[in-house]
This record gives sequence, structure tokens and C-alpha cells, in this order.
Amino acid sequence: MSEKPSPKRYDLEERTEAFAKRVGGFVERLQKTMSNLEYGKQLIRSSGSVGANYIEANEALGKKDFLMRIKICRKGAKESGYWLRLTQCNEATEAERAALIQESTELMKIFWRNLDQIAVEPVLLFRFSHFEFV
Repeated sequence: MSEKPSPKRYDLEERTEAFAKRVGGFVERLQKTMSNLEYGKQLIRSSGSVGANYIEANEALGKKDFLMRIKICRKGAKESGYWLRLTQCNEATEAERAALIQESTELMKIFWRNLDQIAVEPVLLFRFSHFEFV
């Protein structure tokens, strides 16, 4: 009898911080064109916003404040994907950009899916920092 492996657990605070750090390193390695400099600034802001607003959400004053912060996290992840798609990459940075776009999409989906769960099950409000997903 084979058991199904348990889903991997993620701490979203750590994951969003790692995302922002990876984005910072990626921006450092981009070609220094006028457009990449501007897109890079926006990308660093939006990727950092995801984690910062997630930390704020965990310190929310109430459900309404929590939901608003989580929506801002989702917007930051979505915006990060946009700026990543606009950057001009060379062969050395293209694979990294693709991985970061994938991560921004996954973060966006995590925040979106769990907004639905919170609306249905308010008990999840303070259990949001650790989730299981496949």
C-alpha cells in the first residue's frame, strides 16, 4: 500500500521575502538599458510590497483590514509579473525571469484562493500564515 506524500508546507512570510530577494538579484543582473532601469525600480517596489503587506495582514486590526491587505498582496504579485514581462532579458537572465514570473503567478493564486476560503470560513483568518497546497 503506497501512501500519498503529504503536501509541502510553505511559510508565506518566508516565501514572499525570498521572492523579493530573488527579484532584487535579478534586477542587478539585467542589462542596464533605460527601460530596464525604470522597469527594475517598479519591479523591486511591487515585489517587496507583496511581503510587506502580508506581514501587515497578519497584524490586521480586523477581518476587513486583513482582507484588504491580502488583496494588496495579490495586486503586488500580479504587478510584479507585469514588470517582469516588460524587462528586456538576454540568454543569461531569461530562465530566471521565467521562474520569477511563475512564482509571481503562484503567489497571486495563493492569495486569491485563500480570499475565497476566508470569506467562507472566518476561522481561517488567523491561520493564514501556513498553508498546504499541491
